[in-house]
Amino acid sequence: MRAVQPVPAPGITYEHDGPALRVVGQHRGFVTGPRDWGGVRGAELDALIARQRDFFAARGEAMEWKTRGHDDPADLPGRLRAAGFVPEPPETVVVALVGELAVAAPALPRGVTLRRVTADADLDRIAALETAVWGADMAWIAGYLRGRLTVAPDDNEVYVAEAAGEVVSAAWVAFRPDTDFAMLLGGSTLAEWRGKGIYRALVALRATRAAARNAPYLLVEASDDSAPILERLGFRTLTTTTPYVWTPAT
Repeated sequence: MRAVQPVPAPGITYEHDGPALRVVGQHRGFVTGPRDWGGVRGAELDALIARQRDFFAARGEAMEWKTRGHDDPADLPGRLRAAGFVPEPPETVVVALVGELAVAAPALPRGVTLRRVTADADLDRIAALETAVWGADMAWIAGYLRGRLTVAPDDNEVYVAEAAGEVVSAAWVAFRPDTDFAMLLGGSTLAEWRGKGIYRALVALRATRAAARNAPYLLVEASDDSAPILERLGFRTLTTTTPYVWTPAT
């Protein structure tokens, strides 16, 4: 599940540099790799890190190096820091059995409805919601979702929760062919609508969709806000994931 989606969206390319998989053309660069990083260690690992940083520096772009708590070598985070990378808040990787969470008609607050969306206007509304929730420019999410729906419409489903015509929460699910997992993403909810069961309803809806696809497990890389909710729903913690980000000087 650490791999990227099998087919890149329009304008995005995948490039390999040894064990590193580099994703080019997103809102920022992205690098992932196998659990042991191909056995690359010491000075060779430093050189691999520097090549990714310098590649995106030449493009004038920030980049993310994705790490997991159970990866080797243990000194990878320190080497990333030494190369100028800064850790963002870690997320908790949790997994649940689909059969324990699939609910045909999840409970919702009065006046709130769930709807699957594909239209550009709805994706723009989701980006506006994300911007409002996180207090940062998240306009890129509309393009990201549009790209995923373009190349893999059957493997990506996007949902919104609406109240009086306003998008109050949004979430999506990515099905990974040839795996046992459905990955839950998004789940951001406006502050005034939190604690009302909307997030739980979106989890249940996506679990139902996973059941229809015969995917036995749900996977979430959960924020500190989401992890306690998911644990109460029965998700089990496996590990952590921490983005290390390098940003060009301004």
